[in-house]
Amino acid sequence: MHLTEQELLIYENQGFLLLPECFSRAEVEIMKAELSTLSVETSPQKILEKDGKTVRSFHGSHTKNNVFNCLTRHPLLVYPAMQIVGSKVYIYQFKVNMKAAFSGDIWKWHQDYIYWYKEDGMPKPKVVNAMCLLDDMNEFNGPLFVIPSSHKEEMIDVTTYKNKVETTNSNSPSDSNEWISSFSANLKYSLSQELVTNLVSKYGITFIKAAAGSVLFFDSNIVHASSNNISPFGRSAVIITYNSIENTPLPVQNPRPDFLVSQDYRPVTPLAPDELSQFYSVKICTSNP
Repeated sequence: MHLTEQELLIYENQGFLLLPECFSRAEVEIMKAELSTLSVETSPQKILEKDGKTVRSFHGSHTKNNVFNCLTRHPLLVYPAMQIVGSKVYIYQFKVNMKAAFSGDIWKWHQDYIYWYKEDGMPKPKVVNAMCLLDDMNEFNGPLFVIPSSHKEEMIDVTTYKNKVETTNSNSPSDSNEWISSFSANLKYSLSQELVTNLVSKYGITFIKAAAGSVLFFDSNIVHASSNNISPFGRSAVIITYNSIENTPLPVQNPRPDFLVSQDYRPVTPLAPDELSQFYSVKICTSNP
């Protein structure tokens, strides 16, 4: 449940590390079954695509869902996260990203840390994303594209909201819901085509192809994106962001909702052996969120 020195070196060099099929198909199906419950809920925690009906993502589900709460504490995720950031961690953000068949929209080229720095006051990129695939990810269903080693550029300060003109559009988020621009297809801090071209020329480009149950750890400054899904194969993935307990955000003027940025800074306690045995049952584990 700990990364090897070689795996840590790969992560440090590439900015990401793929661990194939950490979770069994049976475990994945248990987690996927929870998505139908989330889909019928009416809540600001559910983000829709531009068509107003297709689910794009769910946020903060671990606070009310036992299955996902226990996933956030699984040793396969927590111990590597602690190794990567070099300290104990807490859950900074939890989301389920969907790529619906035929209608899953793009995520433009971006880095994650710039959002957390500018919107939430996170001091340093001492944080890691753990993506758990609930479906196979392949070249057909809008996979995650990454620019390997681009995290070495550190945070690229894209301060201009390139589509500011759209704030006058009736479909644009109101000031109170401006946080939605961090999760829609029209991302607030997306990178320009020229910048992406230069980065790809310098570092190359690849996409993640992996089976359901695989886990991808990736750096908050790695430049990444995903295309729209025009295939008949939907894909979904849980992304848990673990932040160092030594890196809690500073106060900001307009904090984002708690379901996007957790104010609970308590260190994550990995599942104990007796709890872990329950992970392989329908209940996943016995403790409550």
